[in-house]
Formats: sequence, structure tokens, C-alpha cells
Amino acid sequence: MIEFLIILALVWLVFAVIQDFKHREIANWLNFSLPVFALAIRAFYSVFNGDPKYILFGIIGLAIGFILANAFYYARMFAGGDAKLLIALGAVIPFAATWRENALIGIIFLFSLLFIGGIYSLIYSGFLAGNNKDKFKKEFKIQFKENKKYFYLALIVAIFIVLAAFYFNEWLFIIFAFLLFVFPWLYIYTKAVEQSSMLKLVGVKELTIGDWLSEEIVVKGKKISPYWEGLNEDQLQLIQKNYKKKVLVKQGIPFSLSFLLAFLVLIYVKYAMNGDWNLLGLF
Repeated sequence: MIEFLIILALVWLVFAVIQDFKHREIANWLNFSLPVFALAIRAFYSVFNGDPKYILFGIIGLAIGFILANAFYYARMFAGGDAKLLIALGAVIPFAATWRENALIGIIFLFSLLFIGGIYSLIYSGFLAGNNKDKFKKEFKIQFKENKKYFYLALIVAIFIVLAAFYFNEWLFIIFAFLLFVFPWLYIYTKAVEQSSMLKLVGVKELTIGDWLSEEIVVKGKKISPYWEGLNEDQLQLIQKNYKKKVLVKQGIPFSLSFLLAFLVLIYVKYAMNGDWNLLGLF
């Protein structure tokens, strides 16, 4: 059963990555069909072996994926398509035969996803900044000027934390001081990349549900403001029927590649590590 689920997920993830890079979105049919096929495979094995745990693990994984995906979505860490993909994979990745091993598999996947996603996002945004070097430099100066009070505040607090580390001989404080100092730079860098390299003018016919407006527009006297959840169906129809100008939208980073790489980590752990899910000694 594990091999069927792995092949199924790999095929779907490859299609998701292609769609994400090509259209900056993942089609609902991909996200919705993956858990259907995964649960069907699990149901077959449960009936064939007379053991309900195969389908039970899939349903529980789907429920946990739903909870985590919504948490990441409303924390504004994931876009809608990425959240749906995490839900779908929840029905796939409980590969093992015990609750404890499946919990560890989930931890490995989630840690891999967040770690790889963070590194990948920095690399991808770096390429964007490099391709728009002049615009990025100009925008970085603007963002620093607008947010320099937060930089100076973080610097002052970080200095006090470092002094406290020396006084109390608690060197772990220095790590917190470093992170506090770096955070404003990361924020300014992210905003500069967004404003210089991730905005695009598109025709209204190219807009889709969930697209992020970069600036407020007025359609038939009704204001449509930028919102982190993107355009809803009513707003999209209103714009496409009554707005003639092009619209400035913010494009996100195609994050689905992080899901594929994190899933490959699971495959590596399963086969290269001889299936020892407990290699980290967490359980």
C-alpha cells in the first residue's frame, strides 16, 4: 500500500508544481482528487486485509491536515492552494502501522516542509531581487526609511539582551538577540522584494478567485481593497463585468516545490534509512 500512496502523491505533486510555476495557482481538481484516491486505496486495503486501521489512519491524517492547513492559512503563512495541498497530503503520509510512528512521520514532514520552505523562499526571492536589482535597491531604501524606527528599536533591545547574556552568563540569550536584530531586516527585505519584483499588471479576464490586489480599485462606486484572502467570487464577477483597466496584483512564491521536496525527504527516510521512522530518537 505504501508504494501505491507514494507513487500517487509524487505524480500529483509534480503536476501541482508545474501548475504552480506556470499559472501561480494549484487547480482544485488536483487538491480534491488526491485525498479521494488516497482514501480509496486505503479503503481497499482495509477491506482486503480485514483491518480498519488503513482507512482510519487516512481519515485521521486528513483531519489533522485540515487543522494544520487552516492554522497556517489564517496565520497568513500559506496561500489557499498550499493549504488545500497540505490537507490532501494528510490522507497520504500516515504510512506506518502504528499511531506513534505515524505521529513521527507527520513531525518529519512538517519540519522538512517549514525548513525547506524557508530556505527555498529566501533563494527564490533572492533571484527575484537579482533580476530586478535597480528597482529592488530603490524599494529597499524606501522600506528602510519607512520602517527604520522598528530597526532601531530592535537594535536597542538586542544590545540590552546581549549585555544581559554577559551579566548572567546565559549565552542562549545571544541567539534571541541575533534573531531580534535580524527580523526587521528580513521584513524590510521581504517588503522590498514584494514591491519591486512580485507585482504584475493583468487584464481583468486573467483574474481568478484568490488573486491578491496590490491596490484599491473602485468598480461602479464600490471600493475593492487589497485583502490577504484575495478576491472572492462576487468581487471577481463585479470586476470582470464592469472594470476595463488592467489590475495590479501581487504574485506569490510558487511554494508547492517545498511540498515535493519535503515529501522526497520522507521517501529518503523510508528507504535510505531502512524504514526507521524513529531515526531521530523522538519516541
